[in-house]
Amino acid sequence: MDRIIYTAMSGAQQSMDHQAIIANNLANASTPGFRAELQALRAVPIQGEGLPTRSVVAVTTPGSDFTPGPISTTGRDLDVAISGDGWLAVQTEDGEAYTRRGDLQIDANGVVNVLGRPVIGDNGPIVVPLGAQVSIGSDGTLSALIPGGEPVTRGPAGQLKLVTPGPEGLVRGEDGLFRPAPNANGVAPGVLQADETVRVISGALEGSNVSITQTMVAMIDSARRYDMQMKTIESVDENSQRANNLLSLS
Repeated sequence: MDRIIYTAMSGAQQSMDHQAIIANNLANASTPGFRAELQALRAVPIQGEGLPTRSVVAVTTPGSDFTPGPISTTGRDLDVAISGDGWLAVQTEDGEAYTRRGDLQIDANGVVNVLGRPVIGDNGPIVVPLGAQVSIGSDGTLSALIPGGEPVTRGPAGQLKLVTPGPEGLVRGEDGLFRPAPNANGVAPGVLQADETVRVISGALEGSNVSITQTMVAMIDSARRYDMQMKTIESVDENSQRANNLLSLS
């Protein structure tokens, strides 16, 4: 009996973890450039003497869905949608990371950022003159027009660092940003080189690639799986009580 309870209990716990991943994807269905997190359930044998028949269920996250999201026109000068397999480089506390989110902002110091993380250019974070009207070319070049100046005075203010991941690809970090995946030897390159062939679409944003319909179906399926495992535990408990009652009568 305990074998069934142990398996069902681990399955119920992992179903809850599975539900959390699904809920996170659903919560980011409208986040620009978001990549859905993939998940899978697998059986893991218990290691140890005397437990050859027992196993637990584990949720694994084999990676992310890198399918491009839909591109919509916004008309905002600082919105960019990255074409193809390119990624935008941003600065984090532990170094450089990459995102497909393109709703750029300019803070009070003139630093171009995405959600408060500075966008990296040729020589570090990109800084534009305060109050300047900024436009972005297809190659990621930022041009700034000082207020009151003639259009001919518009000049370059930096260039977005756009990269293309290598064969190893990227892995998601706990902060939701992506970093180079380790190679076969377990070594991950710290920084990717800029790819001048990557192009962006100004005045547009790439949406999330999360399918709300499929995610809702997965959430319902996970909830039903959890209920089934809990009912299994209840049934085993009832059978154990009946067996104990029969033994007490003998």
